[in-house]
Amino acid sequence: MTFTDNTRGIIFMAVAMATFTVNDSFMKAVTQVLPLSEAIVIRGVMTLAALLVLAWAMGMKSIWISPDDRALLGWRTAAELGATITFLLALRQMPLANLSAIMQSLPLAVTLGAAIALKEPVGWRRMTAIAVGFAGVLLIVRPGTDGFNIWSVVALISVAFVVVRDLTTRQFSTGLPSVTIAIYTSIAVTLMGLSGLAIEEWTPVEPQVLAMLAGASVMLILGYLFIVMAMRVGDVGVVAPFRYSALIWAILLGWLVFDDFPRGLTLLGAAIIVATGLYTYLREHQLQRRISASRASLTGTATPDR
Repeated sequence: MTFTDNTRGIIFMAVAMATFTVNDSFMKAVTQVLPLSEAIVIRGVMTLAALLVLAWAMGMKSIWISPDDRALLGWRTAAELGATITFLLALRQMPLANLSAIMQSLPLAVTLGAAIALKEPVGWRRMTAIAVGFAGVLLIVRPGTDGFNIWSVVALISVAFVVVRDLTTRQFSTGLPSVTIAIYTSIAVTLMGLSGLAIEEWTPVEPQVLAMLAGASVMLILGYLFIVMAMRVGDVGVVAPFRYSALIWAILLGWLVFDDFPRGLTLLGAAIIVATGLYTYLREHQLQRRISASRASLTGTATPDR
């Protein structure tokens, strides 16, 4: 079976969202008993060590960055730091499903950013589908109610940082390995955590908490790699809406782990979000079939019935 770039991007995005959400669950539990900076440092050291081992296993002999990519890496790293700290601050204070719902405004923001900054074409059908998905997000967040507070604003700031991070990622040279980007990101986030220890005291870590941090590290590595791969293939307007799949994981884990079962409007909003993601995929599939048929007609070859 041959996958198009957009299909591969969709698969990478879906896997990234699942692993990031599991990581979020671990970190939400851990930061209830450990200072935020300490949790970031321990997870960061584990993540960096594992990434270096992965790079060695892949035969990489250096993590050298070409001059053309260094400025982009600087912008991406700064955006990653901003996104990490604002997201984790909000995560400590908000239900997992609520925070995930706010983060689902990313597809709309990233798509608009790509259309403006990268001049990528986005048809009206895709824009309509993403806008409808964002309406589903509003059903979950419900601005003006008690659920929308200062931590919701912090989460929205995190969204802005992630938009910068993702659009920067798409501009890296194709020869730059995704694991190299992940290694530099991990180094930066770990150093940020170390700087935070200047104002927070180190707390003894129980074995159970250490195990959760190890789990978070594994999920974070997978998330780093798959999100980079997702943003480097396919069209942003097609791939980005599949960030919505994170909401399903957040609702499920929030219910099973934190006993936070979503309300009816939250479930309705989630259903709308899933429907728009599926529509976007089906729309892309139809376009690819038309393109294949057109090419076949030009070359005089027949396309098999599917």
